[in-house]
Amino acid sequence: MLYTIEYLTEKILESEKAYDLEKITEAYEVANVAHKGVKRSSGEPYITHPIAVACILLEFCMDTDTICAALLHDVVEDTDVTLDELRKKFGSDVANLVDGVTKIGQIPLNTTKEEQQAENIRKILIAMSKDIRVIIIKLADRLHNMRTIMYRPPEKQRKKALETMNFYAPIAHRLGMSAVKEEMEDISIRILDPYGSKMIEDMLDKHKEKRDTFIDVIKERIRDRISDIQPPPTIEGRVKSVYSIYKKVYVKGKSFDEIYDIYAVRVIVQTVIECYNVLGIIHDIFKPIPYRFKDYIATPKPNRYQSLHTTVIGREGIPFEVQIRTYEMHNTAQYGVAAHWKYKAGISGKVSGEKRFDWIRHILEQQQDSDDVEQIADAIKVDLAPDDVYVFTPKGDVVTLPAGSTLIDFAYAIHTQVGNKMTGAKVGGKMMRFDYTLKTGDIVEIITSSNAGPNRNWLDIAKTSEARAKIRSWFKHECREENITEGMASIELEFRRNSMVPTPEFINELAKLQHFDNAEDFYAAIGYGGVILSKIMQRAKDLYNQQNQEKQQQSSEEIINGSISRSRRGGVIVEGIDNCLVKYAKCCNPLPGDDIIGFITRGYGVSVHKKDCVNVLNSPPADKERWIKVQWAGGLDNESYNATIDIIAEDRTALIADVTAAIAASRLPIRHITAHNLKNGNGNIIVTIEVASVEQLNALISRICKITGVISAERTGIV
Repeated sequence: MLYTIEYLTEKILESEKAYDLEKITEAYEVANVAHKGVKRSSGEPYITHPIAVACILLEFCMDTDTICAALLHDVVEDTDVTLDELRKKFGSDVANLVDGVTKIGQIPLNTTKEEQQAENIRKILIAMSKDIRVIIIKLADRLHNMRTIMYRPPEKQRKKALETMNFYAPIAHRLGMSAVKEEMEDISIRILDPYGSKMIEDMLDKHKEKRDTFIDVIKERIRDRISDIQPPPTIEGRVKSVYSIYKKVYVKGKSFDEIYDIYAVRVIVQTVIECYNVLGIIHDIFKPIPYRFKDYIATPKPNRYQSLHTTVIGREGIPFEVQIRTYEMHNTAQYGVAAHWKYKAGISGKVSGEKRFDWIRHILEQQQDSDDVEQIADAIKVDLAPDDVYVFTPKGDVVTLPAGSTLIDFAYAIHTQVGNKMTGAKVGGKMMRFDYTLKTGDIVEIITSSNAGPNRNWLDIAKTSEARAKIRSWFKHECREENITEGMASIELEFRRNSMVPTPEFINELAKLQHFDNAEDFYAAIGYGGVILSKIMQRAKDLYNQQNQEKQQQSSEEIINGSISRSRRGGVIVEGIDNCLVKYAKCCNPLPGDDIIGFITRGYGVSVHKKDCVNVLNSPPADKERWIKVQWAGGLDNESYNATIDIIAEDRTALIADVTAAIAASRLPIRHITAHNLKNGNGNIIVTIEVASVEQLNALISRICKITGVISAERTGIV
């Protein structure tokens, strides 16, 4: 349908609420002028979109300022209208709502699309924490865009559908807006998997007539048995949403016949006591299926959803679900937080003091120590996942966690110090591993010790952003030196994998790009998990290549113009250049005895490489004439060179002691040594020593390989 101001006005006049129609009309006029001449992908005037968003919000009976903000929600982002102008015309409330919905305006040039999306998500959450109406407008905006998404290019459709599934539908779920959530999910899955969703729809259509008859019969049987309840309860029939069935068929691997709650009947009564009375009658009429009863009245969901769910089977042999709730519970289930505007006096937009919205504040607080916006977005997606488990403390308190949570997540949900001091955990009285996946109904007891502290492996085990953020925070504040060492080792390993040899200047530059004041803070952030190294490697490679190109472009004719001669510098004789600087390439770290070759750098003299170095073998044809002959000079018995050995061994006590003893027995000085655990349980030791020749190094490697538990010992280029 085509949304017009006349249609919106008609709906406002039909509404039971008192609206400031003059203010809403003025907001429309501003938006209409600002968007004049602009059309949507469908060819309709752009103004039809903000009107449609306002109509959706009108269904929730949102207040006048929210309707005005809906009409104006795109003018600041897409036109010349400013927030100050809106504030003068419509007040701070409307202006702040528009600002909360508006996307980030200016993004730094080096920001990726993923980072921009993550920043947008974070801004929406911050705005939500101040005024919950922001996200209700945003959900209405996204819902209308999804309803008209067929006019967008296929690639845009998939991108928007994925974003809707990952963020907006879970947000609607957490706000209890089930109708919005289900419609978003059904549209999205039709785009992301048209074949799979079409099969589900075909199966539902195939049995439609039989299903409608079946539901009508069930409703009549229930109505006959509860006819004495006054006023008469409302009895509705429903079919599970397409996406809900899709998840069970394609994600959980169930057949269509194994899904017990495709068909459902909903009974709506006046009081909680009537809910439980009706439950007893239902179990008397139909046979309940074991383990298929859920009491969300006694234990509400985090989004305040309340209802009794029971799955039963009638004489037809067809299982179906019965939901029993009060009218107030039903309103909350349908409209979620918006029910406060529709059925009550409304709440103030501010949510900072509202306990029901603590989860928004928790998500933001948990991410304060994180320096990676993509990591924040991933954490938010996990915390907004619609599936939850309900776990009990020994005292009977209920702790709600996302499905897949572990004992570590449970401990940190109880209290930060409980998590930090945890040494063990019991489930149902039995000791369990920390990676045990919690199930609804588990009774968990956490064992603590005052001398305990988190383990870095917990970051891989914990599933919730709350637990991971608290673990990172502990390491950040308690183990700075250890974090720096861990971060340096991680950078060394990752850069070696990518054939990169960073200088201190390079690391400082990379640290500044990540908004750190110095390299130590950068190393520490990597060490405690605030920065995920794998996510910044592409930027690091780009910076590394850029700096190398700049070095090569520097003038160095004084090096290349030398006459044919033999120049000896240190332990290497260079042919063709007089008095030049010679350095040993760290990518391969050549030693006397290796076959070597020299490369004329621009401004940095001659770099000596092993002939089988990866940078030699992959050298571009354009650099062919810059490679020159070099050779080791004889009679330099006092010369020594740094060499690095990468050792993989079974992790055991005294391993490092045995390695250092082998080096000491070879009478070779140790210049640097690091060690850390690998995820497969082995240990990794990287040691730099001084040697005189490749033969001396090979002899040491042979000695190390004989140590008990050593799997491999290899020479590596990085010093």
